[in-house]
Amino acid sequence: MTRRTFIKRLPLSERWRLDAEADGLARLAHAGAIRVPRILGNASSSEEAWLELEWFDLRVAAAGSDARMGAALARLHAVAGSRYGLDRDNAIGRAPQPNAPADDWGDFWRDRRLGFQLDRAAEGGHGGGLQDRGRRLIERIPAFFAGHRPLPALLHGDLWAGNRAMLADGTPVIFDPAVYYGDREADVAMTRLFGGFGARFYEAYSAEWPLDAGAGIREDLYNLYHALNHLNLFGGGYQAMAESMIDRLLAATGP
Repeated sequence: MTRRTFIKRLPLSERWRLDAEADGLARLAHAGAIRVPRILGNASSSEEAWLELEWFDLRVAAAGSDARMGAALARLHAVAGSRYGLDRDNAIGRAPQPNAPADDWGDFWRDRRLGFQLDRAAEGGHGGGLQDRGRRLIERIPAFFAGHRPLPALLHGDLWAGNRAMLADGTPVIFDPAVYYGDREADVAMTRLFGGFGARFYEAYSAEWPLDAGAGIREDLYNLYHALNHLNLFGGGYQAMAESMIDRLLAATGP
């Protein structure tokens, strides 16, 4: 009987992306909190690279799986690192994601996430108000972390509804990670960015480990990273999304 597997292929020059994905899946699997595809192969030829993964017959997540997913994600986030970031860079979608470790979470978010994406936006011709207001926000980042020193939690890193599903028995599954250690609020915030996670997901997460005070204020700060990344990858209406987030964050920190 032929075994079904899932294979990702990229040009050889892009092998680093598949290596980084394999590393992220291995870290998530080692945590043992939530199901991820097993790595069956990671190799290359003279022209291309490939990553072979376990095949799953995936289903759209139902309410019961949502609850299991929420509890499992909280358990994943309880796996802590010693610093914020990761000992290697990786990718989020098609974009590079720098992860050089830092001891201060606010500095990490400023430099490796928002500052990095704003620089890419400027290189791509997205200047004007986006850059002016974005740089003002960069200067105010410490205000969002006053009294908040999060655990360096193991994060999926790109947790939108398209990167989760369930098996036939309701077991939640996650895939396509952009793993690093950071504030668990960043993962939870992204679940709200594009929707697709039900009330039972959030109830189960909170029952396992409630979010800290101020999480709602920081939600835009974390999702701004993804809005800027989408702007840099796809353009279009994502600039308006990013600018709206920046304006709300600036308003939250005063004139």
